[in-house]
Amino acid sequence: MKIIAKFEQFHLQARQNIWIGYFAIFCRIALAAGFLPSGFVKINGERFTALANNHPMGHYLDALFYTGYYYPFIGVMQMLAAILLLIPRTATLGALIYFPIILNITVLSLAVRFDGSLFTSPLMLTAVIFLLGWDYHKLKYLLPLKQNNTEILLPLQSKNNKFPFVFFGSVFIYMISFVLFITNIYSIMPRNTLAECARQCDKTKHPEACISFCECIHKKGNSLQECLKTYKKDGL
Repeated sequence: MKIIAKFEQFHLQARQNIWIGYFAIFCRIALAAGFLPSGFVKINGERFTALANNHPMGHYLDALFYTGYYYPFIGVMQMLAAILLLIPRTATLGALIYFPIILNITVLSLAVRFDGSLFTSPLMLTAVIFLLGWDYHKLKYLLPLKQNNTEILLPLQSKNNKFPFVFFGSVFIYMISFVLFITNIYSIMPRNTLAECARQCDKTKHPEACISFCECIHKKGNSLQECLKTYKKDGL
């Protein structure tokens, strides 16, 4: 397929650029730094955050904390993925382990509108996807694609020292667009505390309904979906 051929050519050019290579190293270190502390907390048997149980994420984390050995198991996998990412030879395996974990955290964060990882988890997910693309020459043989048996795993060619302005410009534009998108995707959020939740009410069209929503979350401990329904009903 022409699309695959073009992607493979782009991949080869990217692998030859030292600046994109440095960016891949940065992503590996940053991702490892994100999982090592959280994984250690779980292995140590400590609750991950001090978030109130009434909060939608608090419900989840409290239940997760009391799942027995499953809770430290997640921590072990997080630390394993982080350590493997730091070792060049095992970085691909680390990214493969990292991907489903951060994907779950991203979906969870978006589902409950959790401030703590609403921005970071999608960006971490994007970084992992980049690393998987960076190692496409290894992972391609796991995909149901027609392979050329005579193709070298990654042809050895001279390194390119030219700074990739287009690549890093695209990364910058993506991050700005992402921040704007996340900032405006939700009309109301539970925030982490009742006081923080109430601060946003002055900016909403229906302040009283917003206050009721915050109390529904932080005082009554109802589900996010139930409180959103009440908020929309009161806002009519």
